[in-house]
Amino acid sequence: MTVTVRSFAKINLGLYIGLPRADGFHDLRTVYQTIALHDVIRVQVARGTGIEIECSDPRVPRDESNTCWRIAERVMRELGASGKVTIGIEKKLPVQGGLGAGSSNAVATMLALERALKKSLPGAARLRVASEVGSDLPLFLIGGTALGVGRGEEVYPVPDLPATPLVVVTPAVGVSTPRAFADWDRLTRSGASDRLLEVGRVLSAWLSGSPNTGASAGGRSRAGSLLSDLVRTGIENDFERVVFPQYPELRDMKCALERAGAGYASLSGSGSTLYGLFRTRAAAVKAAGRLRKQGLKAVATTTLTRQQYWKRFLVSGC
Repeated sequence: MTVTVRSFAKINLGLYIGLPRADGFHDLRTVYQTIALHDVIRVQVARGTGIEIECSDPRVPRDESNTCWRIAERVMRELGASGKVTIGIEKKLPVQGGLGAGSSNAVATMLALERALKKSLPGAARLRVASEVGSDLPLFLIGGTALGVGRGEEVYPVPDLPATPLVVVTPAVGVSTPRAFADWDRLTRSGASDRLLEVGRVLSAWLSGSPNTGASAGGRSRAGSLLSDLVRTGIENDFERVVFPQYPELRDMKCALERAGAGYASLSGSGSTLYGLFRTRAAAVKAAGRLRKQGLKAVATTTLTRQQYWKRFLVSGC
């Protein structure tokens, strides 16, 4: 049996980087938000042994360096299962784009493989296996809006932010996350202080405020309330400070999103993808068209609540 699932992307609503840790990672604070853009993952288990990756995108590795391979290997071992696992990846999301595509693909593989085997890992084991493979994999076991701490692998579901229209711009350039962290360390090496305690208070206050309630006072839309709160709170992505000087065209694209009417625009993760949030679907569609006329690869989509994420996860007919 072949199991087909959607592998949704994420954006970061703010991303704050702490000092380097003894294990080589950095402590982070971020708000993860799943969105409707997705890859498609197909998993089949047949007689035989081994793992095979099928993908027409030459940038996607087909060996054990692929996160889908690594998680499939662990799931088969954890469940004591045998057979040849074939993983088909239909790529629509950018590689090295800051949308968590590789991590999402891996979690989608895990869940599809469980369905194909008709066996399931306990919830705690899923989270453990996911965090062993990559820092932001656990997010995709939750979906919707989640607070990420630690190196990003400690994920806490919070009340969903409202479904909000957005425009995603995917440049041709890819940004190396390890290099972005190294550039950040060089930037902050002199006189750096760990701001994460204060950042945690800001994010907690924001998440417990008006974005999680219904329509706000004065008849403003839920999306409008979210945009106002993001701007007022000053939530930002630290990676912009090191990525934009290296890739000034990305800063220009953020400005283009703002000129097109985005109430809030940001780099996602370490980039290179940028996004802008809009008050209405019509405004997002219009902005995406305007940006495409400027030669940018832009698409209008929406954020996904947790319920929407899981409702749309399994492709119909599987």
